[in-house]
Amino acid sequence: MTKFLISFPADAMDVAAEEIAAAGEASRAVIREAKAAGIYVFGGGINSQVAPVMVSADEGCITGTYRQTREFDGGFCVLELPSRAAAVQWAARLAAACRCAQELREFHYDAES
Repeated sequence: MTKFLISFPADAMDVAAEEIAAAGEASRAVIREAKAAGIYVFGGGINSQVAPVMVSADEGCITGTYRQTREFDGGFCVLELPSRAAAVQWAARLAAACRCAQELREFHYDAES
């Protein structure tokens, strides 16, 4: 089985205020189905109220992030699935629930992770 990251940036959700609650419930319903199917690994949303920090090997912390990930926000989940085709199907279900396209990425297999 392969792990897949399904995600979207916060500003991709172009949903009217009165639709936010329904989109949230629809996405949670898909996640509940993934949990029931035994394919859910973990997921959540990035807390935009807490600034990211860069942590060095000596445990030093500075506020900020890599330039490439400055815009990393929104929601994500990791599902463990038998194929990319299955991952596309789950990503499509989440896209319908969240009312925005989902980015799909595959994790490289590492026997120790």
